[in-house]
Parts: sequence; C-alpha cells; structure tokens
Amino acid sequence: MLKHYRAVFFDWDGTAVLSRQAPAKEAADAMRPLLEEGIRLVIVSGTTIENIAGGRIGDFFTEKQLSGLYLGLGRGAYNYRFRGKEPELFADCLPDGETLEKIHRVCFEIHMELKRVYDFDTDIVFSRPNYCKIDLMAACERGEQLFMQEGELLRLKDSLRVHGIDGGLKSLMETAVRIGREYGIRVVPTCDAKYLEVGISSKSDNVDTILARLTEECGIRPEECAYWGDEYVGIEPGIFGSDSFMRTELTKAGAFFDVSDVPGVRPDGVQHVGGGVPRFLEFLRGEG
Repeated sequence: MLKHYRAVFFDWDGTAVLSRQAPAKEAADAMRPLLEEGIRLVIVSGTTIENIAGGRIGDFFTEKQLSGLYLGLGRGAYNYRFRGKEPELFADCLPDGETLEKIHRVCFEIHMELKRVYDFDTDIVFSRPNYCKIDLMAACERGEQLFMQEGELLRLKDSLRVHGIDGGLKSLMETAVRIGREYGIRVVPTCDAKYLEVGISSKSDNVDTILARLTEECGIRPEECAYWGDEYVGIEPGIFGSDSFMRTELTKAGAFFDVSDVPGVRPDGVQHVGGGVPRFLEFLRGEG
C-alpha cells in the first residue's frame, strides 16, 4: 500500500501513539525508514509541539530524515519543518490579541447561554493560543487517552436530551457560529463529543498549508498522499470528528483511513480499517 504514496499525513494521539504520555519510540521506529527513503511524513494534531514526544520528536531522527518531517499543530495554528535538528515555524494562523479575546468571549457566551436556558453545565479551557475547549462532559475524565472514547457520544446525547437541547450537537455548533457573528468573527467549531472546540482555524488549514508547500518544493500531487486518523466518525448527521477536517477541496484526491474501532458513519471517501495504533504502525512498516 505504501508504495503508492509520497506523503503520509497522520494524527498523533490515538493514531500514532496511544496517548501523549506513551513512549514515541515505536512510532519513530516505524517512521524512520520512510523518512530515509524520502517519503514525507506530516504529523497533524490539535495539540502543540511540546506534546509531540515531549517536545523532542527531533531526537529520534537524523538531520537527513528530519528534512522530510513536517508538523501541522494547534488546529491550524502552527506549521513546522526542520532546519537541522530544530523545528522551524514556516507558517501560522494565530489570531491577534483582539480576535483571541473575542474567541474567549464567544465561548463564555456559549457557556452562559447553555446554563441560563438549559441549566446545562460546562467548563472552559481558555489556555489554547487560538481556540477554546468547552467541556460538555465535565464530570467524565479521559485520563491520558485524550481521543474520543467508545460510549461517550451516547452519554452526551442522553445528557443533551435530558436538558432539553433537542437540536443536539448541531445546535451547539450553530450557536457557536451565531455568537461568533455577533462578535464580528467567523468561528470554526469542531466537536469530539466531550469537547466543543471554537476557534478561527482547524486541521484543514494545516493540511492545505503543508500540502501546498510539498507541491511547490517536491511536486507532490494530492492523489499521492494518504491521511490517517482515529476521529473521522460521524457524531451526528453531517457532523464528523476532527480528523475529517483533513479532507478539503485541496486534499480530497488523496486516500483517507480511519483506525478507530468506534462504530458509526464515516465521511464519504474515508475507509474504515480499524485496529487503532497497531494498524497504523503496520501501514508505516509496509505490512498493511
């Protein structure tokens, strides 16, 4: 399968490693021969560089191998390549201070509207550089495994119904867009059941930016790329997980694979292979 691709884009948590705290050695061992052969590898994650192998992903590879490794992080915020052994930010999508303040206010308004109208409690993580995380299941902890867990979606849907939120997650995302307009910004909400994330960019910005770079520098065409993740599954009709944002007008000619074992509908064009982290590492090793 691998011989058809010149670039592989993949999520980190739940796809390449089981959790952010899990050792990255097995993933790095599977990546190393591909980088040596000149295949471009692109880690696409909503987190920051400090959470990719503890911020030391470069330590696993030689300078030659690192020349083919890219990082698209922070929901579109950061795009890195390597210069020698050090990551270099070559493109970003960070809001200015005024816009970030508006994002914070939008999320607080969502939080207050849910409490005032539906008596539905949420928590908010304000510390991200370009978005906020609204915790819709504050009482449910994921521990070290930060990706969507089996059964979470059903629990959330039951909770929304109990509180009279008949429109489900779609209504929450519409609320985010509406309140964003009231503050004069276009927000891009995504959801993985536990968290409603609200910002001005997404993984779409990462993959489009890096693919454009690869096309310009290496002549890599969209159809020569593969995209692997574990959060493609449909949350509600027409609403899919965060990895679905890797499929854009620019990237859609590529091949898309979902390793999650969570049952449900995937977006058109996404092949559900299951098997979790071991399945993806098999692919990198050329075994699948």
